[in-house]
Amino acid sequence: MPTGPKRPASRSPPSRITSRPEEQGHAPPAWPVLGALANATRRLGLMTAVTCPTIRYHPAIVAQSAATLGLLSDNRFTLGLGAGERLNEHIVGARRPGRAERHKRLAEAIEIIQGLLAGTLSNYRGSHFRLDHARLFDRPDRKPLVAIAADGGAARRPRRRSADRDRTPCRSGRGLRRRRRPTLCEVATCYAKHEEDARKIAHKYFRWSLTGWPVVAELVDTEGFAAASKSVSLEAVAKQLSCGPSVELHLQTIERYVQAGFDHIIRVQVGPEQQAFIEFFERQLAPALGRRKAA
Repeated sequence: MPTGPKRPASRSPPSRITSRPEEQGHAPPAWPVLGALANATRRLGLMTAVTCPTIRYHPAIVAQSAATLGLLSDNRFTLGLGAGERLNEHIVGARRPGRAERHKRLAEAIEIIQGLLAGTLSNYRGSHFRLDHARLFDRPDRKPLVAIAADGGAARRPRRRSADRDRTPCRSGRGLRRRRRPTLCEVATCYAKHEEDARKIAHKYFRWSLTGWPVVAELVDTEGFAAASKSVSLEAVAKQLSCGPSVELHLQTIERYVQAGFDHIIRVQVGPEQQAFIEFFERQLAPALGRRKAA
């Protein structure tokens, strides 16, 4: 979560948009953060959402990290995997493959990771990856679930047979199909005490998401994100996210995806007001969800 000095109470957040969307904050490696969360919590589910096991990380390293987190968290960890974004993967100076090759690489990586986590694979010779007498000496008693991120049917097809779960970043209910395995849907929201403030925060921190995955996956730096999202209006962002303090509005958004058939809804709070959202969820949204479920 973003940290820093508290700002004085104000009705309206700063409206200035910097030339580069570096106001997103910092991005620490997921693995040590998840380890710290595993130690600090007892029931909270943990998940990478998502990590790319093909360029920065070899799939064997990802498998070992997932097994360790499964042990540290007492089987609360789900491994979320995806084909990656250029912004994150290009930093090691490796070639960024095209979409078709990225999906083939991911399919091989998933096969390796699933085999290592299950203890059924030690050698592998693929077109992109190899294993040589690999073994995870410490594995949890239950293999961590593997969720595969997808944004559209074309991305799902090459990988769906290898997943324990599907994870889809959702902004609408269109195009949803019946699925045989559990599915997770990531839905962004922006809580603030006033709806107007929430809309401004959402636009400042999340406008880039409306450019679409084919654009987001290929941008190389913050300047590219700024250029791609400069024409996205506040109104357009507000239409995609549930913004403000209304419990009923957030419930309606959740219900849409429940009715579409998703098993788990991952709520992403946009902006720096993370603690405020946690308190809102605990005191208002969670009890309302409980009443809705009971009814």
